[in-house]
Amino acid sequence: MNTIKLSVKEKIAYGAGDTGCNFVWQTVMLFLAYFYTDIYGLSPAHMGTMFLLVRCIDAITDPLMGAIVDRTHSKHGRYRPYLLWMAIPFGLACMVTFYTPDAGSTGKIIYAYASYIFLTLMYTAINVPYCAMANTLTNDSRERTSLQSYRFALSTSGGLVVAMVALPLVDIIGQGNEQKGYMGAMAVMGLGAIILFFFSFACTKERYLIKEEQVRSVWQDLKLLLKNDQWRVLFILNVVLLTGVVLKGASTMYYVKSVMGRPELSTALMVTGMVANIIGAILSEPLLGRYNKPQVYRVLIMISGILSSVLFLVDPHRIGMVFLLVALLGFVQMATTPILWSMMSDIVDYEKYRSNRSLSGMVFSTNLFAIKLGIAIGGAAVGWILAGAGYIGGASEQTNAAIEAINLLFTVIPGIIFLSLAIIMLFYHLDNEKVERIKTYLSHHETATQEEQEQGEEGSAQPHHAKVS
Repeated sequence: MNTIKLSVKEKIAYGAGDTGCNFVWQTVMLFLAYFYTDIYGLSPAHMGTMFLLVRCIDAITDPLMGAIVDRTHSKHGRYRPYLLWMAIPFGLACMVTFYTPDAGSTGKIIYAYASYIFLTLMYTAINVPYCAMANTLTNDSRERTSLQSYRFALSTSGGLVVAMVALPLVDIIGQGNEQKGYMGAMAVMGLGAIILFFFSFACTKERYLIKEEQVRSVWQDLKLLLKNDQWRVLFILNVVLLTGVVLKGASTMYYVKSVMGRPELSTALMVTGMVANIIGAILSEPLLGRYNKPQVYRVLIMISGILSSVLFLVDPHRIGMVFLLVALLGFVQMATTPILWSMMSDIVDYEKYRSNRSLSGMVFSTNLFAIKLGIAIGGAAVGWILAGAGYIGGASEQTNAAIEAINLLFTVIPGIIFLSLAIIMLFYHLDNEKVERIKTYLSHHETATQEEQEQGEEGSAQPHHAKVS
């Protein structure tokens, strides 16, 4: 099979889908914890527990969604139609999550759980097929890395929009009523997401769809995937990575307000990080595409850990140094992200090589569950640590213990977590050379199968259980 090259227009269109996702993703990462404790009125402990418990639902819905999309057949393709079907429900979920009902303390807790569950279900329903769709656009590993670079440059631009306009929109719409302002601002974000999903659907096309020769149950597919040692490595890595990312992201508002003592710099600091993210995503493939992906990832993630930890030693009143380190960390960390997602695509090809099963939806849905599990653990840890340190939501001043806890949450703790990822990556063995050999085998295998079908021969190719070495 010939290598499938993508146009710049299609890469941009694909990336636009994640820009829509990021309107909600970055909103949740940057504002949801602060919204729940300081605007909505939940205690930090309640907020942290909710973040963790809701992930129990994802343990069922994420693999189930992966199995559903792997079995979808429509005139628009297997994964792409979900961008059309789920866009409006996803946009509505963003708005209702940031609504504050006048329902008393128990009613507000119930509403918070219900709306957050709705949001996470809609995110699953649109993001699982969106991520899996990348494998159907092209069969070339480096082209997939380029596609992910476009994706994360554009999705981070969506995060930049959130960082720049969310808080001003809250002020403009709310006119002093922050509860009203947050819901209105997120309604605008949801509408933007809907438009971008429609654009992504209209300008992409699935070309590399492997037809399944067997129909198996969801549980059989999941058991098959659990035997894939390289999938297990990336699953664990995503849980740990997102725990650190959320610890840092969710504590940003607290850090600027309580540690730096400069709440007016919140938007500027987030914008600085986002701009650095965009540059890192854009330059990831041109600078790093020719090198061995696992090795590059290990080096960059270690640098991320060092930069985050060093920030603890910086006087938070040295504004320029804080901004510089945040920018450097944002650049380096986002440069690793297209590499990581390209490695997930390689796992799909490896599973096809290993078991003759194309489980793109299952691979990406389970890793999205790992990501959301990491988000839940990170979000819960923020809530519990703040509660343990005596943080009081909405208070003008916090205790020294609370300030120190926030400082550690933003610097050293995620730094140590990032450094640990380099150790996890020692167990990942699908380097560029092995991935290329897998691609060559799959190409020859598919060509031979097509020739057999054309000649009317009966039977099907036997599963290939050899290990790549």
